[in-house]
Amino acid sequence: MDSSTMLFNALKAAEPFFLLAGPNVIESEEHVLRMAKSIKNVASKVGLQLVFKSSFDKANRTSSKSFRGPGMEEGLKILEKVKLAYDLPIVTDVHEASQCEPVGRVADIIQIPAFLCRQTDLLVAAAKTGKIINIKKGQFCSSSVMINSAEKVRLAGNQNVMVCERGTMFGYNDLIVDPRNLEWMREANCPVVADVTHALQQPAGRKLEGGGVASGGLRELIPCIARTSVAVGVDGLFMEVHDDPLNAPVDGPTQWPLRCLEELLEELIAIARVSKGKRPMKIDLTPFHDHGEA
Repeated sequence: MDSSTMLFNALKAAEPFFLLAGPNVIESEEHVLRMAKSIKNVASKVGLQLVFKSSFDKANRTSSKSFRGPGMEEGLKILEKVKLAYDLPIVTDVHEASQCEPVGRVADIIQIPAFLCRQTDLLVAAAKTGKIINIKKGQFCSSSVMINSAEKVRLAGNQNVMVCERGTMFGYNDLIVDPRNLEWMREANCPVVADVTHALQQPAGRKLEGGGVASGGLRELIPCIARTSVAVGVDGLFMEVHDDPLNAPVDGPTQWPLRCLEELLEELIAIARVSKGKRPMKIDLTPFHDHGEA
């Protein structure tokens, strides 16, 4: 069995859920290594299987002035150092088909951004690396779209695919999380992940001094969406975590504070362990007759 399938099986079997977590974007080698060490310590303490996440390039920023990261070549070198230093699997995103092969040499999970979830050539190129593919559901898509997106990966010869809910457009500058999608996305016949931080973005919803806009967010509701997700019974949680969210160069309003991570995960684990969300409830529709005494 190859290493990707072994990791995929381990994630599927993870109880009560696995965790994809890290800072939104690579800010520096020192910062990413420090964050990986800290998040691994927390995940190990609470007993969760961790895949470390950070992006080498944020290609779909609201503004051309936004920080994007170090780029693919330098970013992959940094992520490889994280992988070796802390023995952690890595997840990072791609934006073009040509990026898939070099990214697949380092990353254990290749993530397809939400805006690109229907891009067949990108999905096929990612699939052909043999790595696990995590497809984020487009903000503009119904859950049923993810059945086809996952199937594109499988038809390209890769069975190791996951789908990820990250909210649906609700007006111009807001997202809404519909918990029904967490159930319906199971029809893709693969692990379902809940992105509980991006789901609380307010796209282009924050005006900047001097003109222009950036994405805002509702960080205070991250626990709400996370609690809902684990109660429903998702297989994995995706969280962007930062040690100084107010000064994060990208998506600060929706990154969860590192100092609060352990407390939140402990609560989520407790909820997940008492929930029967991963097991469909049998609904008995036969007529009910109470033969007991009045």
